[in-house]
Amino acid sequence: MENPILYRKRFIPDECLELKEDIILDQTDSFIVTKWSTIHQRCDLSHGYSCYFLDRGYKVSKFLKEDGSLLCWYCDIITYDYDKENNKLLVIDLLADVKIYPNGLIKVVDLDELSEAFEKRLIDENLLKKSLLTLNRLLNEIYDNGIESLIGPIENVIAKNNQ
Repeated sequence: MENPILYRKRFIPDECLELKEDIILDQTDSFIVTKWSTIHQRCDLSHGYSCYFLDRGYKVSKFLKEDGSLLCWYCDIITYDYDKENNKLLVIDLLADVKIYPNGLIKVVDLDELSEAFEKRLIDENLLKKSLLTLNRLLNEIYDNGIESLIGPIENVIAKNNQ
């Protein structure tokens, strides 16, 4: 797929947005790296980079503060649907997330939202299982290899752009 039009679908809150301002910086068969600014103004987060590992089922983002310092690495569990005819990539947030702070602290978050989405029938059993199994795979990768195994594509793009 060549520089698709990116969309983000969330279940909680229920929304589907075209990521018009996101800039695709790099793309291979296994990942897409983007640069973005926050959609809604926030006091803690200004902008960042994301790497969509479509084949692995997660998106790793570098969340940056206004001054460019690292707030955290944020990992979303995702699935996607690609519309080849219209070159549209719909990335679907499967709710479970992992935050990795600069001090090394790892937090799994939003499992309550995953449970709520299942209870309210916003997602089915297949998506629930997919989210949990992918979360397990992601955590095992982080525990076994550290965050470095996931941030290479983002850091390489940043290094190239700073040359």
